[in-house]
Amino acid sequence: MKKSKKTVIALAIVATGAAGVFLFMGKSPANALSLQMVQAGRTTISNSVTATGTVEPVVKVEVGTQVSGIINKIYVDFNSEVKRGQLIAEMDKVNLEAELQSKEAVLASSLTEYEYQQRNYARSKTLHEKQLISDTEYETATYNYEKAKNNYESNVADMTRVRRNLQYAIITSPIDGVVINRAVEEGQTVAAGFSTPTLFTIANDLTQMRVIADVDEADIGQVEEGQNASFMVDAYPEDVFEGKVTQVRLEAATTSNVVTYEVVISAYNPHLKLKPGLTANVTIYTLERPDVLAIPAKALRFIPDAGMLQSIHLLVENADMETPPGKRIVWKREGNTLKPIQISTGTSSQSVVEVTGGLSDGEEIVLELAATVPAAAAAQGERSPFMPGPPGNRNSRSAGNGNGSANR
Repeated sequence: MKKSKKTVIALAIVATGAAGVFLFMGKSPANALSLQMVQAGRTTISNSVTATGTVEPVVKVEVGTQVSGIINKIYVDFNSEVKRGQLIAEMDKVNLEAELQSKEAVLASSLTEYEYQQRNYARSKTLHEKQLISDTEYETATYNYEKAKNNYESNVADMTRVRRNLQYAIITSPIDGVVINRAVEEGQTVAAGFSTPTLFTIANDLTQMRVIADVDEADIGQVEEGQNASFMVDAYPEDVFEGKVTQVRLEAATTSNVVTYEVVISAYNPHLKLKPGLTANVTIYTLERPDVLAIPAKALRFIPDAGMLQSIHLLVENADMETPPGKRIVWKREGNTLKPIQISTGTSSQSVVEVTGGLSDGEEIVLELAATVPAAAAAQGERSPFMPGPPGNRNSRSAGNGNGSANR
């Protein structure tokens, strides 16, 4: 008796649960199929490669000195505009001038010796020809003459070097431009030992800049000189700067097993917004086809389902037609019949494909067969808390083979 009573209670609970589910869910609405169409139209097809790079001046010269000493005077500062040959700094010349005087004295002494030995050699040669002196005396005169001559020529070379070093103490700008870096102060000692110390960095023309972009090895094959590019910098997030690829460098750089190649992009900077060293987010347009006839790539992936189309009173003609080599198939609606059309395609991007033959501008073709959920069912104001929610907020789902974007 107790067992029978428990069975009745369990059946009552199951019945109550089923009734609750029915009340929460209600009657499932029927989905309506619809055939979505699209027109072939004119558009711009473009592909691009992205990279990051650094903004640099086109011409940048590091000015240094080849002599060691103390910086005596500095005549320019950061952002100073300079002209070619303009004095920008001077080094202390005391030691260099003293060395010059010493070399001048040595040169004068060697010149005196050289002239004496030259006259002595000329006399010895005349006497030797008349056999008035021995061969040994003549050879000694010749030796002394050659030695004095070499010593004098060596001192002349030393004088040239000392004079040039004295000129190096006067530092001038090698180009017209702007000082973007000053690495020394007055009174600072610089040592030009094994390398030339950099005193100033001068950029030639800041209205002409360039971006050195690091392009990944997977994308470098698409990049060529002359392609258009655009880039943005964090300093001006609302501005887009235009440029052009001027050089694709062949040397690869490997960082953390990532291989990149440097691509140089020219950039006109009339308002001087671009500053050396800014990081640029670059887009290089590897493909640009303006004003071409195109269709969404999704239309090429549509395959008609005769059974589903029959439910909306549509027929399919030549459903088993084979596609010739080099051709693609799209579908056109004529009345209540879908007919295949062979087209020729060209370049493509992620969402659209160029049509080179088989379609005309404005001609309508099938995009996809979609199932549309009624708005009342999509809203479902009263839903059981025990039932899973919808997969998304979309009001339609694809019923064909097209699974790509149809954005144009």
